[in-house]
Amino acid sequence: MSKILFIPFSVLGGVLAGIIAKKTFAGLWHAVDKEEAPDPKQRDVSWRKLIPALLLEGAIFCAVRGLVDHAARQAFSTLTGTWPGEKHPDAR
Repeated sequence: MSKILFIPFSVLGGVLAGIIAKKTFAGLWHAVDKEEAPDPKQRDVSWRKLIPALLLEGAIFCAVRGLVDHAARQAFSTLTGTWPGEKHPDAR
């Protein structure tokens, strides 16, 4: 039941994470290169700029999404008293 109730938290967290990650990437990229970050859809984009841009963007998005997801789960747990997910990793 708690998984179903957590869905709105997850969706809102995903949107928020996307906005934060996009702004963070734009700011960091601007510190690296004064030009706008390359887009893979552009025809004349160099691999030398595209690969680092995509790696940086992916790392930022993954980190921000994980942090926002964990914070949303903590907020949900505080409000409902139940944790929406696993409490401990499986010991192997």
